[in-house]
Amino acid sequence: MIPRVPLIARVARLLKSGAKLEDGSIVVEGARKATGGKGRTRIVMTMAVFFGIYSTITGRLVYLGFQNPDLSGGPQSRVTASRPDIVDRNGEVLATDIKTASLFAEPRRIVDADEAIEKLATVLPEIDYEQTYHKLKSGAGFVWLQRQLTPKQQSDIMQLGIPGFGFRTEKRRFYPAGETSSYIVGLTNIDNQGISGMEKYIDEQGLSDLQASGLAVAKDLKPVRLSIDLRVQHVVRDEVASGMEKYRAIAAGAVVLNIKTGEVMAMASVPDFDPNNPYNAQEKDRLNRMSAGLYEMGSTLKSFTTAMALDSGKVTLESRFDASRPIRIGRQTIHDFHGKARVLSVPEVFIYSSNIGSAKEAEAVGIEGHREFLHRLGILEKMQTELPEVARPTEPKVWKQVHSITIAFGHGVSTTPLQTAVGCAALMNGGYLIEPTFLTRTQEQAMSVAKKVVSDKTSESMRYLYALNAEKGSGRNARVPGYRVGGKTGTAEKVVNGRYSKDKNFNAFVAAFPMDDPQYIVLTIADEPKPEKPGMGATAASNAGAMAANIIRRSASMLGVKPDFSHENGATLVSYQ
Repeated sequence: MIPRVPLIARVARLLKSGAKLEDGSIVVEGARKATGGKGRTRIVMTMAVFFGIYSTITGRLVYLGFQNPDLSGGPQSRVTASRPDIVDRNGEVLATDIKTASLFAEPRRIVDADEAIEKLATVLPEIDYEQTYHKLKSGAGFVWLQRQLTPKQQSDIMQLGIPGFGFRTEKRRFYPAGETSSYIVGLTNIDNQGISGMEKYIDEQGLSDLQASGLAVAKDLKPVRLSIDLRVQHVVRDEVASGMEKYRAIAAGAVVLNIKTGEVMAMASVPDFDPNNPYNAQEKDRLNRMSAGLYEMGSTLKSFTTAMALDSGKVTLESRFDASRPIRIGRQTIHDFHGKARVLSVPEVFIYSSNIGSAKEAEAVGIEGHREFLHRLGILEKMQTELPEVARPTEPKVWKQVHSITIAFGHGVSTTPLQTAVGCAALMNGGYLIEPTFLTRTQEQAMSVAKKVVSDKTSESMRYLYALNAEKGSGRNARVPGYRVGGKTGTAEKVVNGRYSKDKNFNAFVAAFPMDDPQYIVLTIADEPKPEKPGMGATAASNAGAMAANIIRRSASMLGVKPDFSHENGATLVSYQ
């Protein structure tokens, strides 16, 4: 026990020294002053901290108040990543993002999975009951139930009032032109990622990386401008679809190519699909035959055989070849379809489409020279362009004389129609091979990547032969008054079960216009066409040639080619000495 006297004595001394007794406590004045100062400092500091915290919270709330609310409750997802618009050369929209609702569920909040599915099936009858049941019973925090709903479906589901269901706003691709440009523009999958056509090309150029990093913001993505003209594209697609029906072909296609720049102005292949509802896009007959289909191009390849012979210097327009008798090599006999059974000049070999004459032109050049020329013009090389769907041409592993002879008139190698058009453009534009592009390009830009493949003289001679063939040969059906069209037919027997069929043809026509200064190539194809009427033939002149004429007639003015009727007296546009 502490003694009481010393304690009382100490209290007395404190009071004597100036301390005060307040509410039963002894307070020393100096200590109170010191303690009061420190307390005020702590209070001020505490207030400052709390003020800072509440200011931050208030600022964040103000910021969020100006943002679009996400009422879905679902997590952020890369599926909403934006894509740039795709437009034609005139700015017409070919593909754009639109908002759509997707249905999700939070299984932990689902009370009765069976009841929820029964209600949902009244709006979505196609829903998989078993799969959906397992999702709702999984106990997960979030599962997708149905992506990309229509506004009516979303409204109807909301009216069901099912607890644990919600909607998330996503982006999906919309294609205003529908099937008109489906093979060129391409498709995206349900996650808005490009899987074909120019949509896939755009992803391969870095868009997918931007999306993954969250930098693909809609306002920062500039439209991708294509080379195609939607007006011309509509004409081309309409004509090939009509031609396929009219000639009862299993497929048809066409391309319009700018000779001076290599720009694809339009390209279509049917059967095709609607990219807004691509339920049949994976069917085996849905193939972009112009760039991904391989065909023996028939007599259109005689354009290259004749150009090769002329460019070699071993043959001139005055040269003659004996086509009076068939050529026999091994077990094969080479005939002419409409043989003249006489010696033919080079122009006659071309306009009569003589197999015998073409074979002898190839013999004059030689096997190695023949192969080298076709590779030089890109006919047997895999084409370099933006479109991902490009097939690699085929050729014999070892060229023998029989190969060179048959290839001379279009059998024995397979290439794409688009490559054939590109090679023919080189024969028309002064001899420059320009790889095709689906993006806009100037003539200066094209010439910076062009390769000189034939001489100016060879190109001039081929322009003469194309014009002559339209006047006197198989190209007469492709003539269009005022537009000075030249061209070459190609009727190739198809290989069926290892043999050439007499009943199934692959027909093509390549046209150039205007022949006084060629600006455009139009190449059309018809796969296994039938005669339009009983007693008529089904050769390229009667179907592919007619399709080319219709395309030129309807689109030439859109392409900026003015009609000129000064040559309508039947005279050829290039003199032949």
